[in-house]
Amino acid sequence: MGCLYLSLGLLYSLLITSSAIPIRDVETLSFDEGYTQLFGDSNLMVLKDGQTVHLSLDERTGSGFVSQDLYLHGFFSASIKLPSDYTAGVVVAFYMSNGDMFEKNHDELDFEFLGNIRGKEWRIQTNVYGNGSTAIGREERCGLWFDPTEDFHRYSILWTDQHIIFYVDNTPIREILRSRAMGGDYPSKPMSLYATIWDGSTWATSGGRYKVNYRYAPYIAEFSKLVLHGCTVDPIERSPDCDNRVLDLPLSSPMTPDQRAAMEEFRRRHMTYSYCYDHVRYPIPPPECNVDPREADRLRGAEGGGGGSVRFGHGHGKRRHRRAPAAGGGVEL
Repeated sequence: MGCLYLSLGLLYSLLITSSAIPIRDVETLSFDEGYTQLFGDSNLMVLKDGQTVHLSLDERTGSGFVSQDLYLHGFFSASIKLPSDYTAGVVVAFYMSNGDMFEKNHDELDFEFLGNIRGKEWRIQTNVYGNGSTAIGREERCGLWFDPTEDFHRYSILWTDQHIIFYVDNTPIREILRSRAMGGDYPSKPMSLYATIWDGSTWATSGGRYKVNYRYAPYIAEFSKLVLHGCTVDPIERSPDCDNRVLDLPLSSPMTPDQRAAMEEFRRRHMTYSYCYDHVRYPIPPPECNVDPREADRLRGAEGGGGGSVRFGHGHGKRRHRRAPAAGGGVEL
């Protein structure tokens, strides 16, 4: 399996990431400079002069950390190595949210990594909420062209007032454009950055069919090269304190044709579900969806595509982190 991942990864890199414009190196922060522990007690460990963080999940609790500051727009990134072996039910999340400040109209940008049974690959789920729009889940799921348990890979979120882009390494995998159709559902309020590991047994693997097996615990997710590159916001006045750093980001402009081609190639090869093509949940696609007939044909009958069989977590335990849960809730959609 390792050799297969290696050969496929090298081939895919030549086919796709060579055409993606590299993300410019931005300043990383040590854990103490930019973050604080959210929950998990000793299940969070800071290593290597504060440059690497281990989050672990065991029968007692998961763990997580949060940025010390709120941000309005910017570039947010981490290199992550996921747990290996049997990881069904395990959820590792790297996301932005303001749910602690805006309970009924919160915004959110999610990377969620969903574990699997032995021999099956991890999957990535991305999601977007704006202004409390939890009635519409904008989930997409995809696979990867490498084994995310063998080495660190960079996962990044670019958030501007006009678009949001999710990246895996240098490859854009999803873009959300601010549009009239999306209206107030576009995330527009200051958010904090979070990283967590938790028990998603009720929904994360085959709709809850496979649970976390704590014989394989502790499950450890490793984070390094942490980037917080954005406009900080005063938590009391909620006014941004911006400088020219965000405006200087080359990624803040629209994607180049090469980047867009790389994203389209990734989605053609690896996307397994998109809410825009889930006709059971949404007989009429949400208004911001630009339905691509080729994508619709490819995703028909795939993981949840049009069949309503995918089960998604709602809240992801995030609102309960300060009470250090061992598991989060799930909602069947």
